[in-house]
Amino acid sequence: MDNTNLGNISLPENPFFIHTSAKIGNNTGIGKFTVIEEDVEIGDDCTIGHNVVIRKGTKIGNSVRIDDNTVIGKEPLRSKRSIFKADKKYTPAVIGNECLIGAQVIIYTGCEIANNVLIADSAAVREDVKIGEYTIIGRSCTVENFTTIGKKCKLETNSYITAYSLLEDYCFIAPGVITTNDNYLGRTEERFKHFKGVIVRKGGRIGGGAVILPGIEIGEDAVIAAGAVVTKNVPAKEIYIGMPAKKFRETPPEQLLENQGWE
Repeated sequence: MDNTNLGNISLPENPFFIHTSAKIGNNTGIGKFTVIEEDVEIGDDCTIGHNVVIRKGTKIGNSVRIDDNTVIGKEPLRSKRSIFKADKKYTPAVIGNECLIGAQVIIYTGCEIANNVLIADSAAVREDVKIGEYTIIGRSCTVENFTTIGKKCKLETNSYITAYSLLEDYCFIAPGVITTNDNYLGRTEERFKHFKGVIVRKGGRIGGGAVILPGIEIGEDAVIAAGAVVTKNVPAKEIYIGMPAKKFRETPPEQLLENQGWE
């Protein structure tokens, strides 16, 4: 390297930090200025990009790709006004085999990410989240804490999954979908008794820009049209449209999961 134009800057001999207790598998490459803390375990054939931070105790499987400027195992911040306890002890983050983690992603401590999950650039996955195998979390999506997402789901760009939510297998969430969990909009102590996210049952689909109110359950193979505002539970195999959303018709038989041959 030509250091002529670097002035008095002192370059480190090894431009990354790996704690002596960390375990790194065979054929795993690590980019420049990456930090790997104590007791981290990384499997074989992984690719870790530049400026990645992997916090203590994190477990990463085999053949995982983590792109530049991503943080795995981040501890949550807690405001003094937060409803969540600041003193909770979290288990380390776990990333399964063959996952793809994009650039500038933040995955918090306490997350469990199954095999073959893709989490795209700039997404955030909060603490106490579980994501099933082959699920896709799109660019700039946010998945809040205490949420479970099943296998083979797809959350597209800029969708927001609120805390305390459940998405079962094969769900589809289009771009810009907003889910909510507080009917009191941050006012009165009564709200603390009623926080509840949304439930999307197996194969539920939500169109672009839809808004789902707190505690709503969307039934199996139900469809929410783009731009709808869902204020009440949606039965299985029905299509809801409008503001507020109302039944439009039944989900067509050819659209049902049972007729896709996927399982």
